[in-house]
This record gives sequence, C-alpha cells and structure tokens, in this order.
Amino acid sequence: MKAITVAAPGGAPRLTEQPEPKVGPDTVLVRVKVAGVNPVDWKVAAGRLDPILYVYLPLIPGWDVAGIVEQVGPAVTEFAPGDEVIAYARTDTAQHGTYAELVPAPVRSVARKPASLTWQQAGGLPLAGLTALQSLQAADARKGDTVLVNNAAGGVGSFALQIAAAEGIRVIGTASDAKADYLRSLGAEPVAYGEGLAERVRALAPEGVDAALDFYGGDATAVSFEVTKSPSRVVSIADPAIRERGGRYVFARPDHAGLTKLGELAEAGKLTVHVERELPLAEVAEAWSREGGAPLHREGMPWQGARQHRSAQKPPCPP
Repeated sequence: MKAITVAAPGGAPRLTEQPEPKVGPDTVLVRVKVAGVNPVDWKVAAGRLDPILYVYLPLIPGWDVAGIVEQVGPAVTEFAPGDEVIAYARTDTAQHGTYAELVPAPVRSVARKPASLTWQQAGGLPLAGLTALQSLQAADARKGDTVLVNNAAGGVGSFALQIAAAEGIRVIGTASDAKADYLRSLGAEPVAYGEGLAERVRALAPEGVDAALDFYGGDATAVSFEVTKSPSRVVSIADPAIRERGGRYVFARPDHAGLTKLGELAEAGKLTVHVERELPLAEVAEAWSREGGAPLHREGMPWQGARQHRSAQKPPCPP
C-alpha cells in the first residue's frame, strides 16, 4: 500500500510503498477515504511524545480517519466489511497511522460515519471532537452552567461551543475580533483574548464562570483560574501542570461511545465540521516543511498555529 512515512525522528515525511498492516483480533482494517491532519501528528514524528509513547520506524503518522471497513479481526462483531466508519485510531504505540491507504484501528476507537457529514468533514471529527467532548465532561459542564472556552475559534474550541450549546450550556468564548461573528454563529458570546481578558469575562459573568476550558495555554490558563469559581473545574489540553493547581488535564482517549455521541449530534444538525484545507495524500510531504521544528504549509501558514481543523484527502490512487 502507499503511505506517508517518516524514517527518523524529525525526518521529512515521504510517500512510500509499505506492507499492508496485519488485522489483530480486536482490530478493524479501514480503507482510508480521508485522514485528518492535527498538530500532534508532526509532534509524534518529531519525537516530541517519546517520553510517553513508543514510536516505531518507519512511522506512518496520523490518528484521525474516515473510511470503509475492509476487514475485521476475529473478535470483532460490531462492524463488517463495507461499513462506513470514523476512528480516532490512537494506540499506546505509534507506527501504523492514518496517512495511508489502509489503517488498522482498535474497535474501541471506531464508530459509524455520520451520514450527514461529507468524507472530508468526517475525517476532521474524531480527535478534535473527542478532545472537546472529554474536556466538557472533565469540567463537569452541565445544562445551565456558564463555561469559558479559550481559543474558541480553533478546531477543538469550535466543537466545544457546539456541543455545549446542544447541552444548554452558556459559553463565553475567546478569539480575535475578526472571529467574533463566527463564535456567535456557533452559539457563543465572544470576548477578545489578550490583556484585560479577566475583566471582559467578568463583565459578562460578574460572579465568575462555572467552568473553564483552556485550549491555548499561557496566560489563558492563569485567567481561567482567576475567573472560575472552583479550580477543580478548570480543564486544559495545553498544560499538564494545571493539575498542580487543582485543575484537570485532558489527553483525548479513543472512545466508541464518545464518537457515537458526536455522530448523533451531527445527524441532529447540532454539530458540523469546518474543513479549512484539503490536500491529496501525496502533498502531505510538501505541507510538512521544517521551520524551527514546526511543519509549515507550503504556502507558509504554520500547521501548529492554524486555528481551524484541516483534513488531507487521500486520492483513490496517489501518484
């Protein structure tokens, strides 16, 4: 099969020919239609996650996928060949990722593809969507709460806004002034990030917010603690040290039930996926040029810094 591989930590991703992966007992083999691209993909390839993850070379990056079931392992009864599925195909090791024609996904990481989403949208849902959902759950956010979402216009933040709105949660979201209308369209009350953020949040919630989700890090983390009633309901995906202050850190887990819930929200018209850019698989290598350790899109836009989720589409037969 054709796949994007990285031969050494920090090496350039290249389109290569690789053996088809084995199908384990609890594994679903997915023929990839779309592989979502996330900042964590290049971080794994660069060795940034080596302290917590075994990475085997050559590495096929990628954890997000939408595709069609090709084969199932002998213990799998939930899916059958021909099923359209999505998956957050992360395991505790990294080698057979989603930037390929075929990917083995643990059955616990797989769910049915929402019929209301295009393949491109479906490929952008699993990782960012689960991160948003699990962050809201970690914050114990519930109907009637007021929740602050930092970096609300980003891929994870935009999902959090939509999930919260569907649950009857009031959301105050931080973003640039240029993104204010976008946040309003997702059901949030926008505030500009930067100096004076705490005062702007208090103007909307004088008694403080019930919970805060930090999808950015830095000063946003400190402000979250400052305006939230209880530190136990401050959640971050950017700063593990938040636990030292009584907050909670989230590293998204693969979860069939969570993906199914996201799919149900999409089918109900309460959740959509913004796809910023679409690329053939063969162009992922060009999209990842090294610049200070962070991949850049060939037109110069940092993949790490981009605030909207994007997906790279695999053509039926890459050159």
